Amino acid sequence: MKIHEYQARNLFRKYGIPVPDGVVCHSVEEVLEKVPNDDKLRVVKAQVHVGGRGKAGGVKLAKSKEEAVEKAKQILGMDIKGLTVEKVLVADAVDIEKEFYVGLINDRNAKAVTLMASAEGGVEIEEVARVSPEKIIKMAIDPTMGLMDWQARKIALQLFSDPKEVRQAAAILVKLYKLYVESDSSLAEINPLVLTPDGQVLAIDGKMNFDDNALYRQKEILKMREVTEDEQKEIDANEKGLSYVKLDGNIGCMVNGAGLAMATMDMIKLYGGEPANFLDIGGSSNPQKVVDAMNILLSDKNVTAVMINIFGGITRCDDVARGLVTALTEIKTEIPVVIRLSGTNAKEGLEIIKDYGLPTVSTMSEAAQKAIELSQK
Repeated sequence: MKIHEYQARNLFRKYGIPVPDGVVCHSVEEVLEKVPNDDKLRVVKAQVHVGGRGKAGGVKLAKSKEEAVEKAKQILGMDIKGLTVEKVLVADAVDIEKEFYVGLINDRNAKAVTLMASAEGGVEIEEVARVSPEKIIKMAIDPTMGLMDWQARKIALQLFSDPKEVRQAAAILVKLYKLYVESDSSLAEINPLVLTPDGQVLAIDGKMNFDDNALYRQKEILKMREVTEDEQKEIDANEKGLSYVKLDGNIGCMVNGAGLAMATMDMIKLYGGEPANFLDIGGSSNPQKVVDAMNILLSDKNVTAVMINIFGGITRCDDVARGLVTALTEIKTEIPVVIRLSGTNAKEGLEIIKDYGLPTVSTMSEAAQKAIELSQK
C-alpha cells in the first residue's frame, strides 16, 4: 500500500521528524480558503503515486497567495504518467544549502531492514545506484536491537560535518526507523533531507509504502488508502482467490502457478511481445475462477490478445476450458484468445475448446508467438 507525500509528512510530524508546514487542497477554492494571504514563498506540489512530478511540471514555486492559486490551477487536473492530479500540497518553501537522501527498505539479501543514505539527494535513488553506486551508504539493522543511537550517528557523520547537524540527522534516522517498524512499512524514505543555511536539518519530501499483509493491525494507516483503478483490480482479484498484477504491455496472460506465470511472461518477451499482466489462477479447478480472471484481463483497455497457458496438475484442464467458454459466452469479446492446455484432462479440455472454435497450440513458444501475431492485427 502506498500513501501520498502529504500523508507521509503527517506521519513524520507525528514521530517528531521536522517538516515544513503545509496544507493539502483538492480544489482551487480550497487553496483560496486555506493558504494565508501573504507574500511567503511556497511550493505547490501535485499529489500522485508516481515519481518524476517535478520533471512533469507538477511542482511549482509561488511567491504569493495569488501565485499559489494560479499554480494550483495549472497543476490540478493535469496528467502525470497516466494519473490525474486531484489534490495539491501547498507547503512553505525552504532555503536549501544541501540535499541528502535517507531511506529504509526490507533487504532480502541482508535479511534485515537496511538503512540507505547518500549525499546525492533530490534525485531518484535508483539513478544514483545505477550511475554512482559508491555514493550510497548502506547499513543492515539487527532486528533484535533496532537502530542504535551510535549507528545513526555513524551514518550522519558520513553526511554532515558540523556536530549540531550530525545530532539532528541522527535523531531523524532513529525516529524514521521507529516509524518504519511500528507502521509495518516496506519502504520509508526522505528525499530530500535538506540542510538550510541556518543549520536546520528538515525532511521536505517523503515516501512510504506498507506491507499489505499487516494492514489488518494498522487501522489508522489503512484509513489513508486511496485506491487507484488498477489497485482496485488487484484487491478484487485477491478476494476472488487470484493473484493479479497489472503491467504495461498488451498481451493478457492467464496461467496457473506463479513459476509458470513468470516463464510465460519471459516467453512473450523472448519473441518480442509485452505482457499486460501477471495473473495466477492457482491450483483450483473451479471454472468460476476462469470467468473472474477473464473479466479482469479483458477490462484492461491495453489488452489486444490473451494467452492462456495451463498445466494440469491439481488443476483440471477440462474445468478451465468450461470456465473459459462460460466467460467468453458472457463477455462476448472480439479480442483474440490463444490457449495451451497440458496435463490432467488436457485432451478433454482441448475438445471443449475446439468445439467452441478457439485456436489451440501444443507448446508454450507456439502460444507466445501466436498471441503476439494476433495482437498486431
